This record gives sequence, C-alpha cells and structure tokens, in this order.
Amino acid sequence: MAIHPPACAIKPRRPGQTWRQALLLPALALGLLDPSQLLGRPAQAAAGDTPGGKGAQVYCYMRVTGNSHEVSWIAAYALIKRQSASLFKTSPEHASVLITEAVVQNPTSFPECGKYLGSLYEKQAAAEAAAAATSQPSNSSSSSSGVNRSDRPN
Repeated sequence: MAIHPPACAIKPRRPGQTWRQALLLPALALGLLDPSQLLGRPAQAAAGDTPGGKGAQVYCYMRVTGNSHEVSWIAAYALIKRQSASLFKTSPEHASVLITEAVVQNPTSFPECGKYLGSLYEKQAAAEAAAAATSQPSNSSSSSSGVNRSDRPN
C-alpha cells in the first residue's frame, strides 16, 4: 500500500521541479526574498535609499548648515516616520539608530556628520542616568520597605 501526501499539500508544479524551485518564484514576487541573496552578495543600499539614509541626509545637512539639534532632529524624525513602510510607528530611539547606522555605513556620504551623532543620544542618556539615580538606595535610616527604624516594632 502506497502512502500519499494529503490533497492539501503543496506540490511542485512541474515534474522534476524541487520544493526550493517551487517556492522561489512566489517568495521573490511577494518581496520576501531579496534577489541579491541569490547571487551570494549582500545588498548594498545607497546612502539615501532607506528611511534611515534619508533621515541621515536631512539631519546631517541641517546640522552642517548651522541648525540646532532639535530642529534637525524634528525634521529627520518626521521624514523617517513618513518613509517607513512598517506597520508600527518608528520610535525615536530606533530612528536615532537608523541615522547612526546610515552615517557609519557610508562615512563618505556624510563626511561632517560624525561629530553630531552624540546629540541623538543625549536625552536618552540623561533619562537613563536620572532613572539610575532614582533607583539607587539612599544612605538614610529607612529600609527598602519604606518604614523607619523608629516605626518598627521592637
């Protein structure tokens, strides 16, 4: 008695076609697979082809021409949010990382921008420092339960 796969199973379309070949074309058509992966080379996007690259162009151009961090950041973040094809909103932290990656991967495209990258993380670093300072136990006579020694039963 021969064992046959269920009728709902995906079968190769032509005799002799492998499973990989049967799934390759639909994966390419749906954009799930990058054609450069088939050639064994990594995809190298130009500096301004990605939302992070476009955001880096705006941020760096505005900073080099004398604008403040706040103004440059607002413009770059708005562009990244608008250009992202994601279902979810891009967070400010992720946008900072996208800009940093674009500048670091293409330093010749953004020659003057490296010195401004630290400004992208100043608020985040200050917030983390404030959170760390508030979570540090104080040297007062109170315990972690919030009860003073004088309030405890003997």
